[in-house]
Amino acid sequence: MATQERPYPTGGTFLDTLTRSFKDVPVDASNDNAIAKKTSQKVRDLQSSAPDQSKTLQSGITYELKTLKKKTASDGLMWLVRGLDFTAQALRQNLSNASEELSTSFRTAYSGSLKQHHSLLVKPIFSAAMSATPYRKDFYAKLGGEGDQERVRRELSEWVAALETQVGILQAFLARKDVLGKS
Repeated sequence: MATQERPYPTGGTFLDTLTRSFKDVPVDASNDNAIAKKTSQKVRDLQSSAPDQSKTLQSGITYELKTLKKKTASDGLMWLVRGLDFTAQALRQNLSNASEELSTSFRTAYSGSLKQHHSLLVKPIFSAAMSATPYRKDFYAKLGGEGDQERVRRELSEWVAALETQVGILQAFLARKDVLGKS
């Protein structure tokens, strides 16, 4: 795909564009409350401290579980996968319902993913955050500018499908009995 056809800036990623599209959502990474940053940092720390044992995500987590006392990266990966699943579900819901606002899609995804893992104190905070999502028309416009919105939807659908595949692989890994599985 030619650079000018991409729905995100050269040298950037779709996640950079997604972050820009959600710029009005009240998350302050400088105060260390950016959830994805904290959870992914736990995995990066393991990869830095044990690069030979962490050539893949799965090998690093397996190494941590078998040899280290603290299971920081395992916990970080578990929450990162939950967050990515939430994101994938919300975007898939929104792509499947052409007139639905993002806030509705994200609320539906929250009920089907993260809500079961949150305490009574956290649930209302997430509920309020769902109201801070951008309007659908603004979100899709920021992803693709004034360009072809059908192309944006098609490329976003491809990206979400790839995310769903990766989340599925990691969920299956985490569910294994020798990893974090309970059975």
